[in-house]
Amino acid sequence: MTESSQTNVRKGSCFCGEVSFAVEGKPLFSLYCHCTQCQRADGAAFVPAIHYPPSAFAWTYAAENKPEEETLRGFTMYRCKKCRSCVATQMGDTQNWALRCTQLERDANGKIKNWDDVKPSCHIFYDTRVVDVADDLPKWEGFPNQSARVG
Repeated sequence: MTESSQTNVRKGSCFCGEVSFAVEGKPLFSLYCHCTQCQRADGAAFVPAIHYPPSAFAWTYAAENKPEEETLRGFTMYRCKKCRSCVATQMGDTQNWALRCTQLERDANGKIKNWDDVKPSCHIFYDTRVVDVADDLPKWEGFPNQSARVG
């Protein structure tokens, strides 16, 4: 992220707020991931994930709040040492950042700011889902346009 540009910057943090980040610009894509890795890493049925290129991402936490890093299965997860939230994941193959939409800054009503700009556009790895989701978004067995569409 460029230091001089502050247009279209989004902020986010872990549950307790100790580990924070900022991203700039439009995401590469945003989706609901139902893969077993996300389910296990987050303890959730699926994860609303938003992906940004490496150049758009910057940590903004104080030095003493540096998150713990854990690399496995081709990606590095960053967790807050205090609340244990997974704040971000860096993908090993592309170095893109996968962020949880739920950790983005919210307005006074608790809604994610400018949600329409980042809301997920599809479901991936829907064949390993643990719950059915009744929405009109495309659902894919694996990656979009690279696997069979199942809904």
